[in-house]
Amino acid sequence: MDDNTQQASGEEVTRKFIHVDMDCFYAAVEMRDDPTLTHLPLAIGGRPDQRGVVATCNYPARTFGIHSAMATAYARRLCPDLVVLPPRMAYYQAISREIRAIFQRFTHLIEPISLDEAYLDVTDSEHCQGSATRIAAEIRQVIFAETGLTASAGIAPIKFLAKICSDENKPNGQFVLTPATLDDFVRSLPLKKIPGVGKVTQAKLGKLGLITCQDIREFGEAALSQHFGSFANHLFQRAWGRDPRRLTTEWIRKSVSVERTFAEDLAAQADAAPIIETLTAELKKRLAPYANRRIKNQQIKLKFSDFTQTTVERQSDSLDPALTQTLLESAWDRGAGKGVRLIGLGVHFYDPEPEQSRQLALFDAAELQGAP
Repeated sequence: MDDNTQQASGEEVTRKFIHVDMDCFYAAVEMRDDPTLTHLPLAIGGRPDQRGVVATCNYPARTFGIHSAMATAYARRLCPDLVVLPPRMAYYQAISREIRAIFQRFTHLIEPISLDEAYLDVTDSEHCQGSATRIAAEIRQVIFAETGLTASAGIAPIKFLAKICSDENKPNGQFVLTPATLDDFVRSLPLKKIPGVGKVTQAKLGKLGLITCQDIREFGEAALSQHFGSFANHLFQRAWGRDPRRLTTEWIRKSVSVERTFAEDLAAQADAAPIIETLTAELKKRLAPYANRRIKNQQIKLKFSDFTQTTVERQSDSLDPALTQTLLESAWDRGAGKGVRLIGLGVHFYDPEPEQSRQLALFDAAELQGAP
């Protein structure tokens, strides 16, 4: 965005957001390290014979319809020649930190979303004469020069649009949305691209004849609220390209959890006892750095053989094994005889005291940069 972004006196400065998204990050790292994989359909994820899922895949694999969160066994059926590699999370985390360090050369306003994507606010950056377009291009060039990996970027004056734009010219490209072109772009934007619009909401919108943002504008917020309640305002604002949010550069963890997926369904509740014991020990280890946080409640999650799932939680000020057993019994009963393929345990925290917030935010931000 090369336009002069300083508004008239008294008005807000138009922001310059960049959303950087690494191209099939985990797979790209593996192809970089082993070039013989480059033209093969490749997925990173769990083993097909252990109910693994695809974390990501390269573009040759995507031509077969393979995508993230797909069961690896099903992906292998779509593409019998699919190469499946286990994820090397510690290695990917280290590379992600290298990429974050590159971002910091251009701005300190960074909101990491995951290991492979982040928002940057370069409104006040003096690099590249303040051009967000050229900053994005230089960031991508430096990432490639120093890591051998490609990234795509979206540049926009509105946060959620920057993320949408980063998908426009993938892989290894970028797309710029200026204030002058924003309205035309948003008018024709499919509603399915608006954050928060999932398959169920999309289907409901489609039944009302609402496909694009222009359709929402014409439909009106009052009529929209009759069908979507409080979510109508979110839809309406985004349909007009409105998003006042700035970047979140501080994080305070709200919960900690662990879970385990099984190679074979658990048929009886008694079979879960040793797994609960192992998960509890693992959860205690993960809670160790948060000894100064007050626990608000404890929860258990079960995923059944038909992929439906349930979560039961109760108020508790500690990780209580007796309560875990009670929660397990309640959740198990909801399965109505179905096998259990996953068990998860977790706790939620109370919000920290104000004087703790800054310290905790810095701690959790550092952890996020290394988290899978």
